[in-house]
Amino acid sequence: MDDKIIKVRGVTVELEGVPVLRDLSLAVARGEVVAVVGPNGSGKSTLLRSLAGLVPVSAGSVEVFGAPPVDGPAFWRRVAWAADEPAWYPGLTTREHLELMRAVHGEPRLEVEAALELFGLSARADAPPLNLSTGQRQRLALAAALIRPSELLLLDEPERGLDAAFRERLGALLAGYAAAGGTVVAATHDAALATGARQVFPGNQLTS
Repeated sequence: MDDKIIKVRGVTVELEGVPVLRDLSLAVARGEVVAVVGPNGSGKSTLLRSLAGLVPVSAGSVEVFGAPPVDGPAFWRRVAWAADEPAWYPGLTTREHLELMRAVHGEPRLEVEAALELFGLSARADAPPLNLSTGQRQRLALAAALIRPSELLLLDEPERGLDAAFRERLGALLAGYAAAGGTVVAATHDAALATGARQVFPGNQLTS
């Protein structure tokens, strides 16, 4: 049985005529944590967006769960995404944002109060996200991605704004997600997160 849920074959991506990725191939198995590493401009975010069906490839093919990724409800029922800071809903508190994830996606992986505690947000549960610090908002975005049921977690620089202690906790959370059968692909500059994962260097496939 083929357990590869991501298959990237000979992918080239050009943005406005400029090659960002070239002839990249990658296979990711269920239960695996993959760190996409490299300097800024090496194509890390572009690779993630291609896996999410948000950037078309110029050549080659991308399959997620056996089919090309499509930016639609069926795909996002199985995939959780945390990249740029989301657009927070005015008038909703931190707790209510997490409760909304439960209402939309059904039975959560974590109960709301447990997620608030785990992500260090209990004391700010009744504050709107825009009243939180940058690091607290990043923890809320990650909590929203991890609280909902999913099979694949795509993260773009999840360490942004996090202190060293929570970065270490995040590594454990991602390992736990994978141990439960989920798959993680994270673009990261964080050495600790990358050390505990299989590392992929998309810049090696860039044009010169």
